[in-house]
Amino acid sequence: MNIHFAGVALLVLLDLYLILHLVFVWQGLNSNNADAIDQQRVQLTAARLAAKPLRGLDKKLVKSTEDANAFYQTRLPYATSQVVAEVGAVAHKEGVRWTRAQYAYAPVLSGKDALTEMSIDASVSGDYRPIVQFINSIERDKMFFVINGINLTGQQSGQVNLRIRMTTYLRPPNENEAAASTALTAPDAAGETGGKP
Repeated sequence: MNIHFAGVALLVLLDLYLILHLVFVWQGLNSNNADAIDQQRVQLTAARLAAKPLRGLDKKLVKSTEDANAFYQTRLPYATSQVVAEVGAVAHKEGVRWTRAQYAYAPVLSGKDALTEMSIDASVSGDYRPIVQFINSIERDKMFFVINGINLTGQQSGQVNLRIRMTTYLRPPNENEAAASTALTAPDAAGETGGKP
């Protein structure tokens, strides 16, 4: 009988040990689950923050493409004559002389959206204040210019000379511009036949 009681007591102790072991394992699993859930929440928050700038990207891409096309068509010239006329108009408006301009061309993009870099190296002379206003007007002009460098000689009062280096970009003409320039350069048929005997 004592052996039975000892066996039952041993089984009760074994059961208590196993129950305590299960409780500790259960608590460990619960704490690990809480940590895992917290880690998942942190990762989810980080993913949401990373994805935030990408929301509506398709609409932003369409809008930026429209803006780029508008800039391309309205602010970039298609002919050297447009650049010369625009700079000449700004120089005339500000009361300075635009002289000794040299132009250099380098292709930047080819294909449908071709671009040619047009570098301009020129001299501008006039009074100090109109020269400063000329530089400001060129920077703010509707035609896109980038001033790469200036070298000013003279005094703050009286005649000064400015050497300016700037860049713009030439695009191919659109259909209307190409048609208009072709019409201007095409020979007048009546004028040709009228001159012959």
